[in-house]
Amino acid sequence: MSTAGHRAATAPAMGWLARAGLVARGVVYAVIGVLALKLALGDGGKATSQQGALKTIGHGSFGTFLLVLLAIGLAGYALWRLLRAAVGHGAEQTDEPSDRVAAAASGVAYVILCVTAIKIVSGARAGSGGPRHATGGVLGWSGGTVLVAIAGIVLIGVGGYQLYKGIARKFCEDAKTGEMSDAVRRAYTALGVAGHCARGIVFGLIGYGLIKAALDYDSKKAIGLDGALRKLAHASYGPLLLGIVALGLVMFAAYSIADARYRKV
Repeated sequence: MSTAGHRAATAPAMGWLARAGLVARGVVYAVIGVLALKLALGDGGKATSQQGALKTIGHGSFGTFLLVLLAIGLAGYALWRLLRAAVGHGAEQTDEPSDRVAAAASGVAYVILCVTAIKIVSGARAGSGGPRHATGGVLGWSGGTVLVAIAGIVLIGVGGYQLYKGIARKFCEDAKTGEMSDAVRRAYTALGVAGHCARGIVFGLIGYGLIKAALDYDSKKAIGLDGALRKLAHASYGPLLLGIVALGLVMFAAYSIADARYRKV
């Protein structure tokens, strides 16, 4: 099993799947960021989640074709992350235990996103209950409020780590910066810092919403990515804050696409 896992993790095909997945991730975040930026500027737009971004793409020109490509990319990204979680290394990098846990969580999340893309392509109804529906179900369990609160704390922790990863430029450790020119390295670093910080803020807001839902025993307090963006829009200086975070998400999209070229896989 370990030999088979090693071969799969170091296969050139896995590297291509990972890079295709990073591009797909970038496209999804680009749609989210652009729509949120338009909302902040009062030029239409909307606050949406990853699933909502896929639906938006599906409704556009060549939507089905683009969704098929995205589904392939998302499947490749999920497979790469799950394999890294299981094996602990790739062709160019060895992972720490914390990296493997993060890879497992990321892999599962992108499996769900890939399934959503496939459902949209096939005409099946993608789940629309979102975090409120899921949280409402968990709150009804014995000890459900504790589980929801723990999930919120974990997400706040993830958000904090994203902020740390951005500010400390830890993401550069996963990239082949030696192959970059000085100008590319500066641009890559700027995109990564802004993008990770924006994601950190969003994850923190989602986690806060889950904790509020647990404390108030009210699933309506639970929010997803779209809810976090709407919360920013309705805050003091909302359009400005939303615009900054939206721009950060667009920069994360650009970072992801650049990462497809320079990521150590």
